[in-house]
Parts: sequence; structure tokens; C-alpha cells
Amino acid sequence: MRIGIGYDIHKFGTNGMLVLGGVEFAGQPRLLGHSDGDAVMHAVADAILGAAALGDIGEHFPDTDDEWKDADSARILALAAGLAAEGAGLKPVNVDVNVIAERPRLGGKKKDMRARLAEILSLPLDSVSVKARTAEGLGPVGCGEAVEVQAVVLMEGVQQPVEKQTPSEIPNSRAP
Repeated sequence: MRIGIGYDIHKFGTNGMLVLGGVEFAGQPRLLGHSDGDAVMHAVADAILGAAALGDIGEHFPDTDDEWKDADSARILALAAGLAAEGAGLKPVNVDVNVIAERPRLGGKKKDMRARLAEILSLPLDSVSVKARTAEGLGPVGCGEAVEVQAVVLMEGVQQPVEKQTPSEIPNSRAP
């Protein structure tokens, strides 16, 4: 068993759709980033890579590579899980996520975010937690300028060969 910790922060832009945990938030500006800016997916991917001692998402999915420009971060997360399975023989057991933001309010979307993460990582829903926090008005997150995410992932050894998903097999749908 191994534990990985992931972290990401993105500031708000002005155009596009906000996506967190693979779920769209209508009426909210997109987070700035080379990919779709989904800080939840990035933090979880980073935690998985960390648990497997495979570096971080910047090493595997660099913002200097056009392949990842505006990419759906679900693909990044699925590929990170595949790297951990192939490179270190590890698969996720559970995921715990803190989303720190003044906006948007996650409310009922937390369940959709949990479901999307569980789908990508082939986990039961009760093995994925998404919690919402605020920064109590402090710093750029507290001023509503950014969203910050922390993730912890417990990984265990793969007992059977894991079927690797190719990027074209990864569901590319987001919950509205």
C-alpha cells in the first residue's frame, strides 16, 4: 500500500466553461490552464503519480506539449492511473479530495464529481470523497480569484493485470 498527495491551484479566466472533477459549472468562467484547467483531475493525477514514485503531471503531460492543449483532464487522469499500474504495479483504492474555493458552490455537484472520478478510476462510488471548503476570504482563493485542490490517494498492488485504456476508450463526457 502507498499513499500519494496531490495539489493544484488555477486562477479564473474570463472565457469558457468551468470544469471541476469532470463536471461543468454553467455561468462560471473557466480556470486558466494549458489543458481544460480541471484542478480536481490534476490533483488526483498528481497524487496517483506521487504514490507510484513516478514524478508529477508536469513531467508526463507538460504544458509545452501541444498534445495537452485544451485536453480533457479525464484523459490525463486515466493515463496517470495507467502509468501507475504499468510502471509501479499500483491501482487506486480510494480517493479523498478537498476543493477550496469561494466560488462556485459545489452543492449537489459533489455527487456528480465523485461519480466521474469513480468511473475514470474504476472505483466504487463509496471509495471516492469530494469535500468543499472555503478560504474564509483569505488570499487569492478567498478573494474568489482561484480554486485550490488537495487530493490524497491510497494505492495497492495490482493482483491481476490491469486492462490499459487507450485514450480513445476513455469516456469524454462531462456531467452538466
